[in-house]
Amino acid sequence: MRRAALRLCALGKGQLTPGRGLTQGPQNPKKQGIFHIHEACSPIHVNHVRDKLREIVGASTNWRDHVKAMEERKLLHSFLAKSQDELPPRRMKDSYIEVLLPLGSEPELREKYLTVQNTVRFGRILEDLDSLGVLTCYMHNKIHSAKMSPLSIVTALVDKIDMCKKSLSPEQDIKFSGHVSWVGKTSMEVKMQMFQLHGDEFCPVLDATFVMVARDSENKGPAFVNPLILESPEEEELFRQGELNKGRRIAFSSTSLLKMAPSAEERTTIHEMFLSTLDPKTISFRSRVLPPNAVWMENSKLKSLEICHPQERNIFNRIFGGFLMRKAYELGWATACSFGGSRPFVVAVDDIMFQKPVEVGSLLFLSSQVCFTQNNYIQVRVHSEVASLQEKEHTTTNVFHFTFMSEKEVPLVFPKTYGGSVLMPVSTRACL
Repeated sequence: MRRAALRLCALGKGQLTPGRGLTQGPQNPKKQGIFHIHEACSPIHVNHVRDKLREIVGASTNWRDHVKAMEERKLLHSFLAKSQDELPPRRMKDSYIEVLLPLGSEPELREKYLTVQNTVRFGRILEDLDSLGVLTCYMHNKIHSAKMSPLSIVTALVDKIDMCKKSLSPEQDIKFSGHVSWVGKTSMEVKMQMFQLHGDEFCPVLDATFVMVARDSENKGPAFVNPLILESPEEEELFRQGELNKGRRIAFSSTSLLKMAPSAEERTTIHEMFLSTLDPKTISFRSRVLPPNAVWMENSKLKSLEICHPQERNIFNRIFGGFLMRKAYELGWATACSFGGSRPFVVAVDDIMFQKPVEVGSLLFLSSQVCFTQNNYIQVRVHSEVASLQEKEHTTTNVFHFTFMSEKEVPLVFPKTYGGSVLMPVSTRACL
């Protein structure tokens, strides 16, 4: 949460710059800070991405046959490498793929992506990005001697998504591109970009970084991934940034306020916020009042419940991560809309952690609340947990962070409890 708030401050000050990645086509690489692929690349239709994933994994399209399909995957264990040294290195260009979402040239697709404001549903875009990220990693780890891949590649983290356009037109074609930009032993970082047709050129509208992990054929343990060959200074810089991202994630995880006590500066900030809400007419800590133009954090909550049906399963017969992101985003958007009193638009997504898979048949509980505001910006945290139909115990599966911009300036949020103070990124209150 601290990192998400720091990025919110950077957004407010205009300090964020677009991410870098490979691209191909009529885009201007110098203008975008990216470099060019010279090999031809035919875009895959967006409707074919999940079909291609099922083909790579050997997943069944029939829910009743999924047990048999998973049993057959056990036979692929012999194709798994015992060490990364056994695997041939790959280039960044080897994993580069493009996906076309032809909203303009195929109007029948439009309604699935359409909002009532005649813009594109960002939740659907999150679903497409998740599928593209997985497919990109399978391209990097492709085994030519095997019909099906022995790897189970799943999304571990949405590191960041930055929007550089307020809204998308539902009447113009969209193109996604993605490639592996960094690899560890069992994990990969994927850079993805989205472009929309404007005139006769595709213009950039989104930049995303996902982290994927490789598991064995039964998705029970880690598996090694192909190493990466760096062929240019630009690729070396991309890889170096991936290393820095890994170190930053470890550092932020170790300093989380959910794991360790606040620092002296943060304790002072929490205390100052608490004192600013005491009623000056009394001498009691129980008497609390809000400062002008402020809202209690606990009054910004919204909740929802989803029943996880087989229709929303992924190729491994768990609930599709993109579906979870879409549902969390839509609840977060509704929270920001209710809080700000106007229709907001998303500007950034940060630190979506996939802690545990969601099983088909689960009850999915989503809870959303505003945790931080600055001028027109609203930061929303969405927490998801599941319970089986037989058990009442709830387990956390995901935490989502979305940053929205409202059409008008929004109130400040103040925590009423210590728990709220921990959720609030107090180390960045100086940005307000």
